Amino acid sequence: MNINLDDPKLTAYALDELAGADKAEMEAAVGASLEGQEVVRELRLLTSNLRAEYAAERESHPVVHNNILPLEQKDEPWSISRRLALAAAIALCACLGVIAIGTVKRAGFANQGRWNAAGGPIIASTNDLQTPVEGIDQVEGKDEEPTSTLNVARDLTASAEPAPPPAGTLIARAKMAAARSAGGTLAIENFRREAQQPFNTARYGNIEENPFLASATNPLSTFSIDVDTASYSNVRRFLESGVLPPKDAVRVEEMINYFNYDYPQPNDNRPFSVNLDAASCPWSPSHRLVRIGLKGREMPNEKRPASNLVFLLDVSGSMEPANRLPLIKQAMRLLVEKLSENDRVAIVVYSGASGLALPSTTGDHKEQILGALENLQAGGSTNGAQGIELAYQTAAEHFIKGGVNRVILATDGDFNIGATSEGDLVSLIQAKAKGGVFLSVLGVGDDNLNDSMMQKLADKGNGNYAYLDSVDEARKVLVQQINATLVTIAKDVKIQVEFNPARVASYRLIGYEKRILRKEDFNNDKIDAGEIGAGHTVTALYEVVPVGTEANPAGSIPPVDPLKYQPTTPVVASLPKPTSPELLTVKLRYKEPDGDTSKLIERPFVDTGAQFANAASDLKFAAAVAEFGMILRDSEFKGTGTLGAVAEWAREGQGADENGYRVGFLTLVRKAQELKTGM
Repeated sequence: MNINLDDPKLTAYALDELAGADKAEMEAAVGASLEGQEVVRELRLLTSNLRAEYAAERESHPVVHNNILPLEQKDEPWSISRRLALAAAIALCACLGVIAIGTVKRAGFANQGRWNAAGGPIIASTNDLQTPVEGIDQVEGKDEEPTSTLNVARDLTASAEPAPPPAGTLIARAKMAAARSAGGTLAIENFRREAQQPFNTARYGNIEENPFLASATNPLSTFSIDVDTASYSNVRRFLESGVLPPKDAVRVEEMINYFNYDYPQPNDNRPFSVNLDAASCPWSPSHRLVRIGLKGREMPNEKRPASNLVFLLDVSGSMEPANRLPLIKQAMRLLVEKLSENDRVAIVVYSGASGLALPSTTGDHKEQILGALENLQAGGSTNGAQGIELAYQTAAEHFIKGGVNRVILATDGDFNIGATSEGDLVSLIQAKAKGGVFLSVLGVGDDNLNDSMMQKLADKGNGNYAYLDSVDEARKVLVQQINATLVTIAKDVKIQVEFNPARVASYRLIGYEKRILRKEDFNNDKIDAGEIGAGHTVTALYEVVPVGTEANPAGSIPPVDPLKYQPTTPVVASLPKPTSPELLTVKLRYKEPDGDTSKLIERPFVDTGAQFANAASDLKFAAAVAEFGMILRDSEFKGTGTLGAVAEWAREGQGADENGYRVGFLTLVRKAQELKTGM
C-alpha cells in the first residue's frame, strides 16, 4: 500500500500501539517509504527525548504545572512513558488533523461547500468547467468547530507559553505541541532553541559557475536570454530576515536583471534595441567588463492586446501562512484592478483535487472576480499536474488570437505531479507554449520553496519567474511592469558572441549558467530560448582578459590531447594578426511571438579602453550587483571586490532611481555587511 502521512495509524504505529493485521499493513507501508520511515524515526526519538528531559526536570523541579500535579503524585495507573507517548500522539494527531481538515477557516468560502471523504473540499468536476468550485461547509450550519483531536490537543496544551515559532514541517509543529503536552518547560525551551536554527527544505538547482574560456579554442559563447527576477527578491527575503542566502539561491543574472537600465528604445522595426559598452573591470582592473543590453519596445497600457488569463492558484495546506496564499490573493487583486472589459480571467485551484473556482469572466466584472479570490482558503494535499492541465484547457477554450493568452501559476512549488512524470509535465507546457499559451510563475513561501521546479516550468512555458516576498514586489511585477510581465514581444531570443582572439585572450560570461546553449543551437530554430516582454531590459556581462595581460585565468586549463584522425595546428600559430580593431561581434536571433522562423541581428563592438571611473552610471550599478552576487556566492571569480566597494559603485550608479529599488539594494548590501562581520 502507499503510505499516507496524514493517516493517524502512522502515529499509532510509531508509538507501538498497533497490533495484528493493522500493524503488519502499516509496517509494510513504512518499509516502502523513506518519508514514512523518517516520520516514525522522528516521533520515536521525540518521545524518548521528552521522557528523559521531563524526568530530569521533575527530579530537580517537582512543581505544579497549570494546576496539574506532577505525574508521580497522582493516583493514576498510567506510567510516565504512556503519558509521554500519548502527548506525542496527541500532538502529531493535532498536526495531522490540521492537514487533513486543510487548516481551513470556517468563514467566507468555507461556508459555501462541503467536505469530501478525504477531509478536503469537494471541487467542481473538470468535466463541468462552467460550475464554480464550492468550498467547505459547516456541520448543519453551526459556527463552532466540531470536536476533534485538534480541540483535545488545544485544551491539553493551553498555557501561558508563547506561540510556537513558524515551522514549515509536520515534525516541527508536532515537536512543540508534544513538548507542551508533556508539561516540561525544559523540553519546551530545548525545542525553542532548536527551532531558532534555520530549517530550510527549499530546493535550489546546483550552479556550477561559468569558467574563463580561451578565445583561441572557444571563440563562440552562446546562451539564451533571461528576464527572470526571482533570485533577487528571494535573496532580499533572506537578508531582511537576518540570514545569508544559500549560494545556489543566488543567480547573478537574475540579480542584475531585477533592475531596469536606461537603454534607448529600438528605432527600427525590431522589437528591441541592442546596446554595447565596456570599461575596466572594477574587481580585476587589468580585465575588461563588457555589457550587452537589450531594451524591449515600450507599449502604452491602452494599446495592450486583450488578455485571456487563467490564474492557477495552489490552495494546498502548505499555502496557509500569510506569506503564501493570502499574499497571492493580494497580488491577484492588484492585477485584476488593471484589467478592462476586453480582458478575461478564470481561476483554477488545485489541492487534493483540481477545479474551476471561477469560469472565464470579463475584466469589467471585477466584483465577481474579486469575490472568487476572497473565497479561496488553503487546505489539503497537492496535485499540481491536474491543475496545470485544467488551466491550459481553460485557456485554450477562450483563446484570443493576436491577444495575450497566459496561465499565471502561483505556488510555493511544494506540489507533487500525481500520475504525470516531470518529463510529461514539461512536454505539456512546451507544447502549449508553441500553441500560443504562455506560462508565468509567481513563487511564494520560504522553508519549502521549490525554486528549481518553478524556474524550470517558467523556462519551458515561454514565461517568466518572479518571487513575491511582499505586496510591494507584487505591485512591481503585476502593476508597474504589467506589460512586461504579460505581453511577449519576442520569443526564443538567443545571443551568440564571437570573440576576436587577436584582442581577447579569454572571457567569462557572468551568470546565465542555466541558459548556456551549444554553438550549433544558435541557428537551430527548433531550440527553445528566452522571451522579452514589452519594455523589458535584459543585461549580460562578460569579464574579458585582453591579449597581453600578464595572468590569463584560462591558461591553467589543461590542454586536450592531440587529435588522432586529423592534423592539428599549434594555437599560437593559428592566431590572426590584429588587423581588426573589433573586440567582439554580438549576434542575436529571435522570433515574433506568433512566428516559427528566427530573424538575425548583428552588432560588432570596438573597445575604446574606458576606465571604470568614467563608465556610464548604469554600467557601474550593474557591476555592483554582479559583484554583490558573486560575494554572496563566495565565488572564486569575485576578485578583489568587497561589500564596501559594492556599496560605493552602487551609489555612483544610483541615477534617478524613480521607484527607489537601487536605494533598496544599498540597504541589502549593508545588511550583508552586518551579517558577514557578525559571523
